[in-house]
Amino acid sequence: MLFRPAQLGLAHLDKTELEADRKACKKIGPCGVGQKALYLNSFYIDRRYYLPYSSISRVFKRVAMSAGGFSGKGVFASMPYLVVEYDGGKQKQCNFKDERDVDAILALLAKTQPQIRLLSAAGEQSLQKKEEEKAARKLPALTKDAQHTVTVLTRAKEYLDAKPELAKELSQAQRRKRAQLQSKPVYKYVALIISLFGVVAAAYGIHALLTHTGNYGIYFALFGFAAIFLFSSYNMMPTAHNNHKSIMARADKAEAAVADYVKKYPGGTFPVPDRYAHPVVLQRMIDAVQEGQAVTVPEALDAVKNRLKAVNADVEVEQEEYDEIVQIKAMFLNHEYQ
Repeated sequence: MLFRPAQLGLAHLDKTELEADRKACKKIGPCGVGQKALYLNSFYIDRRYYLPYSSISRVFKRVAMSAGGFSGKGVFASMPYLVVEYDGGKQKQCNFKDERDVDAILALLAKTQPQIRLLSAAGEQSLQKKEEEKAARKLPALTKDAQHTVTVLTRAKEYLDAKPELAKELSQAQRRKRAQLQSKPVYKYVALIISLFGVVAAAYGIHALLTHTGNYGIYFALFGFAAIFLFSSYNMMPTAHNNHKSIMARADKAEAAVADYVKKYPGGTFPVPDRYAHPVVLQRMIDAVQEGQAVTVPEALDAVKNRLKAVNADVEVEQEEYDEIVQIKAMFLNHEYQ
C-alpha cells in the first residue's frame, strides 16, 4: 500500500495483518470496515488511521447543527460525523459528506461486531427514557378493532422488511426529488458557468507557468482549480445523473418498484398507498393505534401525516424521531400528503 494507516490506539496489528486487512476492507465514505480493524480518516486523507476492534468500545453518529439539521429542530440539512470511542474514553471524530455513509458503517458494524455499542452513553440513556415514555403512552388494552388494525399493519411491515433495499431506494430517491424541486435551476447553471471559467483560468494559469508568461499564472491556476473542486464537490453542476430529468426518473422508478412488490402482497390489498409503503410509515401507524390516536388504518395514516406536517424548522424533536422523519417526510411532501 502507498500509505500505511497509522496506529491510533494502544492495540496494533502487525505489518502483514494490517496490509491484508486494509486491502480487503469495505470502503464506505472516507472510512473503511475491515475484519480486524476500523479505518478512519484524517481531515484530508481517507482511511489514515486504524483501530483494532479490541480497542473500540463505542461507535456512534453525531449530527451537527446546520440550517434545518438536527439540533433538535428541523429535518433536512445536517453535518454528520462518525465518533469512535476507544482506549477507555478517548474519541476520534470523522467528518462525512453523506449521512447515509455513517448509517451504512453502523449497520455493517451491527452485523459484524455486535460487541461494539452503537450509541453514546448519553444516547443510551435518552433511548431508555424514550422507550419508557413510549410504553407509558400505550393504552393498557386495545379494542378489538384497534387490535385488528395493529395485526394488519404489523403483517404489512414484515412484508416490507423482507425487501429493505426497496424502502431504502424509495426514501433516497424521494429525498433527492424533493431537493431538486425546492432548488432553483438557475443555481446549477451559474455553478456550471463559474466552473467553466475555472477550467479556462486553470488552463491559462498552467500555460502561464510553463511558458513563464506574466506573474499571475499561479493565481489563475489556483482560482480555477478551487472553482472546479468547490462546485463539483457540492453536486451543484448538472450532469448526466444530476439533472431534473434523471432525478425525476429515479423517483418514478423507485415508486414503480415498490408498487410492483406490494401488488404481490399475500394478505390481499396492501393497507397503505404504495407511494407511502415504507417500514417507518407502518411502524408509526402502529404506534398511533397503540397510543390511542387511531383505531382504523385510514385514521392511523392520518395521524402519521398530521405529525409530519407539524414537524418543521421550529419544532424540537429527538434524534431517533429525526432519523425516522428524514426517511419518509419527502415522500409525503412530494405527493402533497394525498
